[in-house]
Amino acid sequence: MTRTVVNRVLLAVVGAVLVGVGVLVLAGGLDLYRRVGVDPPSWWPLTSPDQPVVSARSRVRWVGSSWWWPTVIGGLSVLVLGMAWWLVAQLRRTGLPGIKVPTPGAGGLRLRVSARALEEAMEHGTAVLPEVDRAGVRLVRAPGHPRLRGAVRLTPGGDPVGLVEHFEDGPRADAVRSLGLADLPADLRIRVLQEAPAGRRRRFGRHRGRRERRQLE
Repeated sequence: MTRTVVNRVLLAVVGAVLVGVGVLVLAGGLDLYRRVGVDPPSWWPLTSPDQPVVSARSRVRWVGSSWWWPTVIGGLSVLVLGMAWWLVAQLRRTGLPGIKVPTPGAGGLRLRVSARALEEAMEHGTAVLPEVDRAGVRLVRAPGHPRLRGAVRLTPGGDPVGLVEHFEDGPRADAVRSLGLADLPADLRIRVLQEAPAGRRRRFGRHRGRRERRQLE
C-alpha cells in the first residue's frame, strides 16, 4: 500500500468520525430531535441543548478503578506517537529534486538535471513499445546513490522479458550514458493486464464504436 493510499484512507476515516460527531453535537445543540419529533434512546450522547456532552456519571464512572488511568495514559500516548510518526512520514521526502551530473575537467562547474525531466524522458522511452499500456518512473533516494523505481502496465499478452531488455538497453542505458554516471540502479515492477471475457469484450466493443462515431460526427 502506497503512502498516498494510506493518507487517503486515514483522512477518510478521520473525516468520517469528525463529521459524525459534529452532526450528533449539532443535532443536540439545536434541539433538532424535539423539533422533528424524534425520541432518541436513553444512551444517546446528546439529546438537548441543556445536556452536557459527557455526563457527570460517565466522567467519574471508572475513575476509582485501578486500570483506568494507566489505560487512559497509555491510549493517549499511543495516539500521540502514532500521529507523530504519521507527521514525520509526511515530512520525509523519498523523491529527489534532481541528480548531479559529473563534469570532469571543468572545475567549479556544477550541473544538475531535474528529476522530473529525467523521469519523463524514461517514461517516454519505456512507453514506445506498443504493448505498454502505462509507464511511470520515479527517482528516489537510496544509500550512497540515487535509484530508479519504475511501474509498467502491459496490455494482455505483453512480454515482460522483452520489456526488461528494452528498459535495460534503452531508457536506463541512455540515462547512464547521458548523465555520465557509473551506474543507475533500478527497480522495475511489471503488471500484465488480463484479457476481458468474450461477452464483455463484445459489449465494450459495440459501446466504444458508438462513442467513436459520436465523436467523429
